[in-house]
Amino acid sequence: MKSLRLNERIASQRDKELVRLRLAEKAEKVLESLVNHWEGLCRFIQNPNIPMDNNIAEQTLRGPVVGRKNYYGSGSDWSMELAAWFFTVLTSLKIWRINQKLWLKGYLEACIANERKPPEDLSQWLPWQMDESRLKELRIHDPPG
Repeated sequence: MKSLRLNERIASQRDKELVRLRLAEKAEKVLESLVNHWEGLCRFIQNPNIPMDNNIAEQTLRGPVVGRKNYYGSGSDWSMELAAWFFTVLTSLKIWRINQKLWLKGYLEACIANERKPPEDLSQWLPWQMDESRLKELRIHDPPG
């Protein structure tokens, strides 16, 4: 595979540079870091489905981190647990491309219909348990184009 040969060439050049005399300290640190992290760095070449950055994780954490001191009752355990639960639910819905407002409206209506208690059967509210017609009903639809 072409990418693996390139990978080997990069490793070879890295090793040649490391044995050079009078290598700048910063360059040496970068090359040593390449040696220490080489296996993990090569995973991106072996599996192109692995993202090369963690922007998704960072963006997911942004809302809770920025808002944590602004949310009502942020100093209490119950509100922290509620916020964590809620962010988890909303993030799961986002990953599954489900309309969060539509899902939440339906879920709260189901709770009201069940005497203000969560529904006994949660399969229609958990994306990984929903049948295809239910997913299609709740999915965010991309605009035509």
